[in-house]
Amino acid sequence: MKQDVLDLARLQFALTAGGHFLFVALTLGLATVVAVLQTKATLGRKPLDARMVRFWGQLYVINYAVGIVTGLVMEFQFGMAWSGLTHEAGNVLGASLAVETIVAFFVESTFLGLWIFGWNRLNRWAHLAAIWIVVLTAYLSAYWILVSNGFLNHPVGYGSEHGELVLDDPLAVLTNPSALLAFGHVLAGALLTAGFFMAGVSAYHLFRRSPEWEFFGRSLRIGVFLSAPALVAAAVFGGVQFAVLDSFQPMKSAVFSGQAAEIARVQAEMVERFGPGDYVPSEAWTRGGALLMLISFALMMYLCFAGVILASFKKVVLRFRFWHLVLMAAVPLPYLAMTSGWVFRESGRQPWVVYGLLKTEDAVSDLSPGTMRLSLAVFTTVFVLLAALNAWLLTRHARRGPVESGLGHDERPAEGAAEGGAPDPADALPAPRY
Repeated sequence: MKQDVLDLARLQFALTAGGHFLFVALTLGLATVVAVLQTKATLGRKPLDARMVRFWGQLYVINYAVGIVTGLVMEFQFGMAWSGLTHEAGNVLGASLAVETIVAFFVESTFLGLWIFGWNRLNRWAHLAAIWIVVLTAYLSAYWILVSNGFLNHPVGYGSEHGELVLDDPLAVLTNPSALLAFGHVLAGALLTAGFFMAGVSAYHLFRRSPEWEFFGRSLRIGVFLSAPALVAAAVFGGVQFAVLDSFQPMKSAVFSGQAAEIARVQAEMVERFGPGDYVPSEAWTRGGALLMLISFALMMYLCFAGVILASFKKVVLRFRFWHLVLMAAVPLPYLAMTSGWVFRESGRQPWVVYGLLKTEDAVSDLSPGTMRLSLAVFTTVFVLLAALNAWLLTRHARRGPVESGLGHDERPAEGAAEGGAPDPADALPAPRY
């Protein structure tokens, strides 16, 4: 019966954490792109740059708004399904999770609200500062989450009192290489996701011969030229993580290599160290996740380097319709790579929830299988509905293009309009005060 509860709890957390991470990837990357675009618009004061900020900013806000709800829902799982983890390791994990909550749900959300509703009200420099604070707090939020996750994968800086883990060296926890390497990898992956998303949306409009050819031609090139260096950075951080994997989690390394003799050797060492038990994670999930991640990376590599060459020619950007189709079809690739990478990272840690210190079976709450089935059904339904809503909203706004409504639209009458008459054509598209 407890095994059923454990399997259901693991499945629930895998689905909800994976679903939430899909929102996080685009949010982190697109926020950075919007901040850079707004910096350029603020300095140059060109209407096209301001319109790009509004269009891509609207997509960012949609993704953030739905994604923050998935984060709130996921938080309930720690206390409900994983009371053993919070009891045994809460003294170490509690601080980082609390800081992340403060950063994400208070600081970041507050300044995002100022950015959304301060359009045409705040000084242009104050408005620019607001979006950069949003970006930096988003990075901090991701960092604090990965501090917690890094401890689960490579526990450092802890002590033990009365059978519970306690924080012994905060600096060691904050500079945990497992957390720092994952942080760099995630940020690079987020920028890669944003780049492919921008290129795909822009390619859709260019394929349909949109009159906004200049707008989407520039956006496509931004997406392509962002994706290539982001892919290289993700590969570097991922490669370093593979290099240290043998010392951090030797069993995961052995399963990934697929060498039966090495798996047996590590299993014998862990039995000697931790007592009888099966310390081999699921080879299907561990190796499958790693291989799917690497295949996705290889496909993106070819697309990125070919894209850099093609995007150097303006006529190709505007008229190469087959390339446009490829870019649209490639939008899911970064999501696939990042999700499969997380499957590899988390599945390969099993049977430990805190590697070498706390087994997953000892961390799950004492619940009945019926309760867990109900919880799984509710959580899965909520996440599926939120994901569907987000996809519909993003698709709807992306297909509309840069319309003169929504985010940043100035409802005040344009200057120069005669009373009761039409505004001057030059004022028909009021730009934000950059």
